[in-house]
Amino acid sequence: MPSLTQLLTSHDRLLVLDAASMTVQAGLWRTGQSERWCNCREEAGSGIFTNTKSLLDEAGLRISDIGAFVFCEGPGSMLGTRTIAMALRTWQVLAPRPVYAYQSLAVAGQYLWTQSSPRAFTVVADARRDTWHCQPVAVDGHLPPLQRRPASTLPDGDLVMPENFRTWAALPRPARTCSYDLARIFPVVADRDIFHRVELPDAYQPDAPAYRKWSAQIHSTLTADKK
Repeated sequence: MPSLTQLLTSHDRLLVLDAASMTVQAGLWRTGQSERWCNCREEAGSGIFTNTKSLLDEAGLRISDIGAFVFCEGPGSMLGTRTIAMALRTWQVLAPRPVYAYQSLAVAGQYLWTQSSPRAFTVVADARRDTWHCQPVAVDGHLPPLQRRPASTLPDGDLVMPENFRTWAALPRPARTCSYDLARIFPVVADRDIFHRVELPDAYQPDAPAYRKWSAQIHSTLTADKK
């Protein structure tokens, strides 16, 4: 898994897109130049393109000038993440470029670990249906696999929630908040190996979608009952 620094060395220009939180964030990283960020609180369907256009216009670039795309695959806003994935798939058709993904709780956890004394904690985000995404961060900064757990089985210890993430239920015990401002986070975690190549951009899903086989008999029975 490459780091952001390695990606920049390989691809020269990176466009970063993130709609996991209520703030839509976009960043432009270029070799030998300071990174630029553009944020907004619009709906992801418009905010992603507004931010991207602002960054490219300011730099005098087009989407075809980008060397690689980097995006947050979640956890977080499913609609926002899927909107980014749709945009990236479209841009890849027009101008094929490598795409790399990262996870929101991983970058937030890595950043928080560098800002505090060494300690273990868990970064959480609402996964709906009384479950929570849980990203453990070990004392040494190591990231065990992301988990999805019922609220009743959340791990012991310190819980942390990234700011501006939507919630639909209350945590069973207090949690502190941490920054999810990528303009602050990315320069700090740029050398961490938390990015991975993806062929088809998509939102993170902890479980495969479940489908039921359609039965004509069931539907004909319901119709008969109504007569």
